Amino acid sequence: QVQMVESGGGLVQAGGSLRLSCAASGRTFSFSAMAWFRQAPMKEREFVAAISWSGGRTYHADSVKGRFTISRDNAKTTVYLQMSSLKPEDTAVYYCAADRSPQASVVASRYDYWGQGTQVTVSS
Repeated sequence: QVQMVESGGGLVQAGGSLRLSCAASGRTFSFSAMAWFRQAPMKEREFVAAISWSGGRTYHADSVKGRFTISRDNAKTTVYLQMSSLKPEDTAVYYCAADRSPQASVVASRYDYWGQGTQVTVSS
């Protein structure tokens, strides 16, 4: 079992930056791939970024590549999403997810545990 609590969301102007954190608890964190997904109003949940359990492999959606970076600190059992050059279309609830597998995936159904989400709002 893995429980996650996201933080770091908020209101920011276009072009600004935010860093999301996801604090995880549970013995299997270090062996779990982690990811960030987001869901905007009236839209389906979409993949943002994923990272393998070792941190050696990362994936980023094309829409955020070059602007967002996923990372993790297994000693702190925390995964991060550094977001820069934010755009109004990045506005969404951002969810942290954990997979019992160590291999990262871009597919939401692969993830077994989800946080409650944190709101990110980018104003133009």
